[in-house]
Amino acid sequence: MSECPNCDGLLILPRVRVQNANAISAPMTWGFPSMTAFLGLMWALERALDGKYPLIFSACGVVCHAFEPQVSRGGFTRSFCLTRNPVGKDGGSASITEEGRVHLDISLVFGVAGELLTASPEAQDEALGHIADQLARMRVAGGSVLSSSFSQRPELIALADNEEQRTQQFRKIRRTLLPGFCLVERNDLLEKRHQQLVGEDTDATRLDAWLDLARINWRAASEQNDADTETVTWQHDRVSGWIVPIPLGYAALTDTLEPGSVMNARDTTTPFRFVESVYGIGQWLGPHRLSDARQMLWYALSDVDSGLYRCRNDYAQFL
Repeated sequence: MSECPNCDGLLILPRVRVQNANAISAPMTWGFPSMTAFLGLMWALERALDGKYPLIFSACGVVCHAFEPQVSRGGFTRSFCLTRNPVGKDGGSASITEEGRVHLDISLVFGVAGELLTASPEAQDEALGHIADQLARMRVAGGSVLSSSFSQRPELIALADNEEQRTQQFRKIRRTLLPGFCLVERNDLLEKRHQQLVGEDTDATRLDAWLDLARINWRAASEQNDADTETVTWQHDRVSGWIVPIPLGYAALTDTLEPGSVMNARDTTTPFRFVESVYGIGQWLGPHRLSDARQMLWYALSDVDSGLYRCRNDYAQFL
């Protein structure tokens, strides 16, 4: 059913406060950082352990408790609060690359496996302390982790083998993640909307469906009354729930190029490939609405032959 990698336990980093995280994670969207950033954090954290602790990271979930975009507050139209660059040699203003920033209060939930799950409490405490120290030195979606993030200690939970016992465990875990919302993938809604649009226009594409779901469409519907008068009512096609357009990863634009063959590439020892963003539909849900930890976990799905590198979440498979 679920394609999520096997997770024998959960590593929970509660209430991590991040300052100035990246709020523009794709050319067509802004807001909460892309899940690619959190999967990158997961891999960086695993590398930082450097094999010292037997813990394997395989998936990542994020619960957002607070979201404070750094934007202007006046009027309907808002703009990002940008930093002022130093003046140039001629005294004029330097060019500005627009950067969107946001302050976050999040809890990170990693799906893990390894011998550390069955180690002694003393060994686990040592490992959790080391993980907290490593996280304090790292960037989360380009933002800085504040020292006040570690008022609550990380927690390592070994999941039971029995499915019913796992469900009971997760019921206790999800209560600790409230109040907050976690992001899940809802590309099933995208397919449904696409089929609806195709019924109205055979030339409709998934991009049309994605743009349609990214907004609330109002239409006027008229009804003829008995008194030969017309009544007009406004109707909308809003889908129930907090639906958002999100970036999911990248799709290749070129074949894989030899290391060092592309001028000005950051890494001259790794094969290079030009890519563009891949988009999908997500939904924000309260953790209390989930019944299984796998519903909130995201994992990487790469197909080098087709050139698709994207994040995936299996929430829709549990419906």
